[in-house]
Amino acid sequence: MSADQIHLLVGDLLTLAIAEPEAAMQQAEHILASDADPSALSVARQALGIVLRHRGLMDDALRELRAAVRLAHRSRDVDREADARATLGVTLAMAGRTRSGLDQLNSSIAAATDPLVLGKALVRRAHVRHYYLAEEREALVDLEPALVAIRAAGERVWEARTLNVIGGCHLALGHVAEAERAIRAAEAIFTSEGQRLEAVITLHNRGSIAFRQGDLPLALTLFDLAAEKYADLGMDEAKLVLERCQALLTAGLADEAVELVRDRVQKGSMPAVELAELVLVQASAELAAGEPGASLRSANKARVLLQRQGREWNTLNAELAVLLAKQRVGSVGPAMVRRAADVAARLEAGGADDAAVAWLLAGRSGLLINASSASELLGRAARYRRRDSGLVRASAWHASALARDARGEARRVLSACRRGLDALDEHRATLGSSELRALATRHGDELAALALRHATHSAPRVLLEWSERWRATALTQPPVHPPDDAELAQSLAALRDTRRRLAKAQAEGSQTAIRLDEERARLERAIRQRTHHLAGTSAATTRFRARDLVDSLDGTGFVELVDIDGVLHALVARSGRVTHLVVGPTTEAEQAVAFARFALRQTARGRPTDLVDVGHRLQVALLGDAVRRLGDGPVVVSPPGRLHATPWALVPALTGVPISVAPSAALWLRARASAAPSGARVLIAGPGLESGGAELDTLALRHPDAMLLRGVDATVERSLEALDGAAVAHVAAHGRFREDSPLFSSLDLDDGPLTVHDFERLGRAPHRIVLSACESGVVAPIGAGEMLGLVSAMLAMGSAGIVSSVAKVNDQATAELMLDVHAAMDDGEDLGEVLLRARQAARGDRVREATAAAFLAMGV
Repeated sequence: MSADQIHLLVGDLLTLAIAEPEAAMQQAEHILASDADPSALSVARQALGIVLRHRGLMDDALRELRAAVRLAHRSRDVDREADARATLGVTLAMAGRTRSGLDQLNSSIAAATDPLVLGKALVRRAHVRHYYLAEEREALVDLEPALVAIRAAGERVWEARTLNVIGGCHLALGHVAEAERAIRAAEAIFTSEGQRLEAVITLHNRGSIAFRQGDLPLALTLFDLAAEKYADLGMDEAKLVLERCQALLTAGLADEAVELVRDRVQKGSMPAVELAELVLVQASAELAAGEPGASLRSANKARVLLQRQGREWNTLNAELAVLLAKQRVGSVGPAMVRRAADVAARLEAGGADDAAVAWLLAGRSGLLINASSASELLGRAARYRRRDSGLVRASAWHASALARDARGEARRVLSACRRGLDALDEHRATLGSSELRALATRHGDELAALALRHATHSAPRVLLEWSERWRATALTQPPVHPPDDAELAQSLAALRDTRRRLAKAQAEGSQTAIRLDEERARLERAIRQRTHHLAGTSAATTRFRARDLVDSLDGTGFVELVDIDGVLHALVARSGRVTHLVVGPTTEAEQAVAFARFALRQTARGRPTDLVDVGHRLQVALLGDAVRRLGDGPVVVSPPGRLHATPWALVPALTGVPISVAPSAALWLRARASAAPSGARVLIAGPGLESGGAELDTLALRHPDAMLLRGVDATVERSLEALDGAAVAHVAAHGRFREDSPLFSSLDLDDGPLTVHDFERLGRAPHRIVLSACESGVVAPIGAGEMLGLVSAMLAMGSAGIVSSVAKVNDQATAELMLDVHAAMDDGEDLGEVLLRARQAARGDRVREATAAAFLAMGV
């Protein structure tokens, strides 16, 4: 190979090592196989080291880079040696040998004579200082002269690299606007220069900026897009996994975060510094997912790894993770209080918002052991209540509430709780996904519980308002509809097809069922990710006032059940008054509901159970003495999420009165105020019903103007088109409730399942909807006061009333019951009265009675 050919290959080899690693390896091997001089051989070895480093093969990379330094030394080119030594320094730092890496970088900077080589070495040292040592200000000192030198040399790719690190430093310091300007400029240069990988890194960094700004949907969107682009380049970037996990934890998706980080840690093939960071975020994810023992093991492992790497700041964060896990497993004492306070002070000195978490931990641990310093420690956490982040402010107000509680300042406790929940409202308002909205309320469960504990000693109206403050709040936010998203629609259609083929394969015992189930899971993950990208709306919600409820009842009794520290309380509003009664243990109520649903299932299968005894048990466990305060008029019940599936019609005191259910008093008031549209009546029949949807033929004769869809006409898309804005809709179809993923609960139509995600594509929900499917009214409770499922989605979208079942029902008896339901609806009755008339018509037939009892009237 001629000298000219070698020179041509060496030219852009180091840039190619990142942009096109395979091509770079081939060129490097050609040079190494030639009789090239030591300088060219040094460049080839350096390029190989960079490629191997990006593949996570750190030992092989270091071997090549040491060889590059030796060859450069032989060439007597001090700048060639300085450049190779700088790359060696960065790679040593990535391998966890941070101080050795800095020594190499310092030697490189001291030896460099060429301004460009010096500038590149300064950028590399700044990279190490920023990413591995959290020394942002020192890094910026290096980057300022480096950028001048690199721009003077016209090195566009290195200019972009410098800007990218500058952006990262500013972001860490909280200078978000400066960070975004630098990173967007870097992205534009990388894109124009064809540096695909580094352009993806800047996209990834823009996700970090969005996350720091509190724009969680945008952060998830950019992280998911970056993940796709990394995958296109054959990479599984550990740093992206780390930041996606942090975003998922903020979104309340702890189980997904655990799965993601454990999978990446198990794969390995990453620099030691990134492994340590991933194990640390794994500890946070495991703690959030309710695995404190696993979290403690991961946090201890991360602390050891980070200490070995000489990364003091990251070690401090690992120490905080250890202490949080220890508190959760019950290992609390004076030594822990002192350690937590020390960690908090050091984090505060470094300007970290996590200091609020550490001070709160120290203060709460102090309360547990009656430490005299507890109030002061909580006060230090409370000072963070003016931070930009709603989650940080909520933690600060939580600390303030605990401090006031310890001092016996009851009114000021409620004030602090209110401010903390207001901060969380701001966070939740940024979210458009109904799932993320519900999950976000978990951040406030402890605040809400503390407030309720204090409000029990207040007037019943005050307790009612506090009960409403954190109940079904996600459902009261204005709905956010996905835009016309072709990709989402395509994924939902693919899911329908896959689930239909999966059901057939399972029925036939086919081996393809395993592959189809994996495809189903993949599609569901993709759909959930896509909906998580929806941004929220800033539209304000109306704050609930007990007076508004009391003034609107007009002879109706309203009972709100509240779980406070495992005890069920009843708040009964009737005749201008609100009364507070203690019912009993919440666990007994849950057991009574579970048994009642079992009894209804048995009866539907032709195995009659004594439903009278079942009803008495329900009445005692769920209402107790509150039944004496309900009067003889209509009753509305608002239970907590875990008791939502109660078959209230079995309760003896309620059998002869109209009963309806509401997730909250605020939602019931909203439903009462909604005006019925002049839209059409829609009747939809799914496949496989024993009755064949016989009631729909009769209903179609009663209502000649109704739209009837059945057989091949009852597809998901045709049904959605018909349901949009309908005045009354009736869907007779088998239903499936998915406790593991409630928004994939579905109704079976001709071409596959109609899921909650499909319903959320509606522009306007039906005003009233009758769902005759088994368990169509079952929801999954989320946190203290939220729920997810088919009926909750419809209510959130604006449906005023829903008839649905909370147990397995008999198809034939349901068909007969539905005719009675529609007859009462035609007379203009509220849904509570509608179901009362249907129950009365079913008397004397035990199966029909059980079927009628399984249905709830939600709303009006």
